[in-house]
Amino acid sequence: MADNKNIKTSDADLKDRLVAINRVTKVTKGGRTFSFSAIVVVGNEKGLVGWGLGKANEVTTAISKGVDAAKKNLIKVPVYKGTIPHVQYSRFGGAEVFIKPASHGTGVKAGGAMRAVLESVGVTDVLAKSKGSSNPHNLVKATIGALAELRDAHTVAEHRGVSLDKVFNG
Repeated sequence: MADNKNIKTSDADLKDRLVAINRVTKVTKGGRTFSFSAIVVVGNEKGLVGWGLGKANEVTTAISKGVDAAKKNLIKVPVYKGTIPHVQYSRFGGAEVFIKPASHGTGVKAGGAMRAVLESVGVTDVLAKSKGSSNPHNLVKATIGALAELRDAHTVAEHRGVSLDKVFNG
């Protein structure tokens, strides 16, 4: 896996997508206190993606905190002709995700939280399935984990110390 720390990008390139908002109630002696948590995905639709969780007493503040957190943990994903290079499976908690490359014109066949992550990366054609838990927090983490494990052919050839032709024909 490539070193994804220290990825530089301008904030103008990044687009944020709100995945889920959760209202949390804390009961105290003085009554109920509401706070909000928001999970946000940011990406430049050219191979960069990150996620963040923001918590605050107001929805807008929680979203902005989530965007700031997401910008701090960006990863680079290899996108080849609008799809991913190979099949990938990942788990996080009870959520299991399976993503598979698709031919041009297929579109993003994914639901909910997975769709937000895949569209933020810039993938236009992919088949995806989530099994197990539908918890958006775990789905986002599992999807980003699967994308982080993807490797393109050049990286594989370099890692093995062979030519690019040998990767495909070897």
